Amino acid sequence: MPGPARPTDAVPVLGLVGGIGSGKSHVGREFQELGATVIEADGFGHEALRQPDIKAKAVEYWGEGILDGTGAIDRRTLGRIVFGDERERETLERLVFPWIEKRIRSELGKAQSSPMTPLIVLDAAIMMESGWSDICDALVFVDAPDEVRFERVARHRGWTREDWQRREASQWDLAAKRQAAQHVVMNAGSPVRSQVAELMNRYARPVDPPNRQS
Repeated sequence: MPGPARPTDAVPVLGLVGGIGSGKSHVGREFQELGATVIEADGFGHEALRQPDIKAKAVEYWGEGILDGTGAIDRRTLGRIVFGDERERETLERLVFPWIEKRIRSELGKAQSSPMTPLIVLDAAIMMESGWSDICDALVFVDAPDEVRFERVARHRGWTREDWQRREASQWDLAAKRQAAQHVVMNAGSPVRSQVAELMNRYARPVDPPNRQS
């Protein structure tokens, strides 16, 4: 659930949650086009695996078989290991979560310090599982039917249905996520922009344009 209230002059923070393939990134882009600052935490997870100390610990634990031909961690290979075993997944989380959270808080600090930031949107696939939802003032559940979500991940990520179901099983139950959220955005045939605009109108703080004349 959202954490304690912050100072009234703080930039509001909305967290995007939802199932894999629900289209959180698309909703995030709609927020960005309407002026919000969007923090995409999933990218930080990819960055974390490129950090020398994290990479070294991962190789020490899982072996060099998780590396690709360039010597980088192959995320798909690692994913097949960790998303099939809860203990393996928890080991990976202990390695990368602290680094990801540090990056999230750094980006939040930058956005909060800008007088031109009307709203911050945090997009993190494992927001509920990691506890990062405490950073947010409210949560937005991005919804789409199961078959639509699977078709998206199959087309864009090349996942099999088993890949999708295994990864989804490692996350919070969707009903629990939806119940925890204060708002729902439908992202399957419904006009997303108008739904996002309503949330911008509700949460965004007013900002002064640059060089505004008094």
